[in-house]
Amino acid sequence: MSKKNPHFDRNLDLYSANRGVWLVKLPKYVAERWEKADSDLEVGKLKIKKLPGQKSEVTLTLSPAITDMNEDGQESIPKDFDLNVSTVTQQTLGVFSHLMPNSNDSAVPKTEKLYLEGKIMQKIECKPQADDSYMRMKLESIRKAAIPKRQVEQLDRIVQTYKPVSDHKNNIEYKERKKAEGKKTREDSDKVTDMLFAAFEKHQYYNIKDLVRITGQPITYLKEILKDVCRYNLKNPHRNMWELKPEYRHYKQPEPAATMDEDSDDH
Repeated sequence: MSKKNPHFDRNLDLYSANRGVWLVKLPKYVAERWEKADSDLEVGKLKIKKLPGQKSEVTLTLSPAITDMNEDGQESIPKDFDLNVSTVTQQTLGVFSHLMPNSNDSAVPKTEKLYLEGKIMQKIECKPQADDSYMRMKLESIRKAAIPKRQVEQLDRIVQTYKPVSDHKNNIEYKERKKAEGKKTREDSDKVTDMLFAAFEKHQYYNIKDLVRITGQPITYLKEILKDVCRYNLKNPHRNMWELKPEYRHYKQPEPAATMDEDSDDH
């Protein structure tokens, strides 16, 4: 449903808003068989037994056409169910339907439309009665669940179409990177510090990749030393660059340009 659709009616149909609706929670195996059943097939019978001074007893009995629907090797399912009814008081729930346009059916509107089919007044939970058919179904489901999904199968011929799966590209890059870092041996921290000082005499700012290349040290070990003698810039214009701490800087000051004494004699 799209708001940009020119054939969409934005007015919600509230004709059935006051109609009371039951919200029924069914077992999955019952719902699946109801979906497969023909539209004109009787799926079951609902019985409501009113008891004086007590809650009404509601039961559901499925038709044989549903319980014995053994397609795809399915087993029979229970036919008798108890319906536990509870009244909805703390929530406001509704049932909506979405009707799509159909140019071939004159009874269907030519535009998309939403309908409020009713207000949910009661929630019902459908539970099977613990009879023999229910116990047989549970035993069969437990037996099937115990069957391993992967099984060993002996082949009587060579499989010609088998191709080994190549290693993932990211795994290969990771292994190569770890292998390269593993070749880098950790030098003494004083020696690494001397290499850093020598590098910073040439340039004031370096990124971490250049310092790794210059020192030949693992990046994790190098960062530990950098934190002692350098600081990391977080602001422009030298963002993400390392420089020596002020107490370690010994940059040469530019020498003043030589000037000729005004009183000197010209020769």
